[in-house]
Amino acid sequence: QVQLVESGGGLVQPGGSLRLSCAASARASSSLTMGWFRQAPGKEREFVATFRWMGGRTYYADSVKGRFTISKDSAKATVYLQMNSLEPEDTAVYYCASGTGLITSSLRTATAYSYWGQGTQVTVSS
Repeated sequence: QVQLVESGGGLVQPGGSLRLSCAASARASSSLTMGWFRQAPGKEREFVATFRWMGGRTYYADSVKGRFTISKDSAKATVYLQMNSLEPEDTAVYYCASGTGLITSSLRTATAYSYWGQGTQVTVSS
């Protein structure tokens, strides 16, 4: 079982930046996929970004493309989400997620992921 712990959320003004971190307890494998989702009150959990740990391609929601960057530190078993040019619409609880054996068509689907962190609140407001 994989345990995920997010950190880095907080309050930021529009146009500001935050970097979220997700520390994983399990060793990476060729089948591991990790990503970020977010959920605002009354809304469905929404895909943000994802990648295959051993792959080279990243995937982003259109709403964050060009502003957010997903990356990893293999030595620390940690995934990051760098968020720039934040907007009030980005306000949500952000969740780190992981799974194995995901097919490409499922990478943007929350139900395809098996393990989730507790979430970290990001609030973008003046």
